[in-house]
Amino acid sequence: MSKTALITGATAGFGEACAHEFAQNGWNLIVTGRRQERLENLKSEIESKYGVSVSTLCFDVRDNDVVNESINSIPIEVRSEIQLLINNAGLAVGKGPIDEGVIEDWERMIDTNVKGLLYVSKAVIPILKENGNGQIINIASIAGKQVYPGGNVYCASKHAVDALSQAMRIDLVSHGIKVTNIAPGAAETEFSVVRFKGDQEAADSVYQGYQPLVAKDIAETAYFAATRPPHVTLNDIVIMPTAQASPAVLHKGESGA
Repeated sequence: MSKTALITGATAGFGEACAHEFAQNGWNLIVTGRRQERLENLKSEIESKYGVSVSTLCFDVRDNDVVNESINSIPIEVRSEIQLLINNAGLAVGKGPIDEGVIEDWERMIDTNVKGLLYVSKAVIPILKENGNGQIINIASIAGKQVYPGGNVYCASKHAVDALSQAMRIDLVSHGIKVTNIAPGAAETEFSVVRFKGDQEAADSVYQGYQPLVAKDIAETAYFAATRPPHVTLNDIVIMPTAQASPAVLHKGESGA
């Protein structure tokens, strides 16, 4: 039987890397994102490169009605093969003291990182139950383990993801559905460009002086977690660059690069 993975936020970063990692190992895909052109380009690239089937769903995870409409539009023959949901869509916007925070930034993070994950999960979990097993992988962050200066609301949103991963594991254990929380440390993707609202210089400075993670590192970790034997579940994975000891402790310099 073919296996299909549904990946949110697949147009860049971890989501795009996960799409390639699973496709090259023979999984069919449903990729979602807000940018239709990128989704179509990803579909064309993956189908021609790996010979698997790719479906696209263009929606913003913050819109519950559109999330449900999109998930409900999945054809029954594709729906019956969904074995994995990767909740990857998420972002950080802004960084600084909480009393100087921008309300719109807070709402965007909470609506995407927490509510969006909830909306998609609620829509997809019944499919996993129908199919008799499956797995959910939530892409969290070390910001969900420890709070760092200037991270306040972003850290709070990722603490919520960490808690929801634990809660899903409890709620779904009787259905044989695995739940894995993956908490990456510093990884060079579009993350910092988004956080600093397009300031490329500020984004680049985050990764200077050491070797950060790259998106493929997280994709490989997700694939490993998704391919354990049926009796094995990896509940929580924390993955950081060797030069990073905690969210706020990085060793920069020649030996740490």
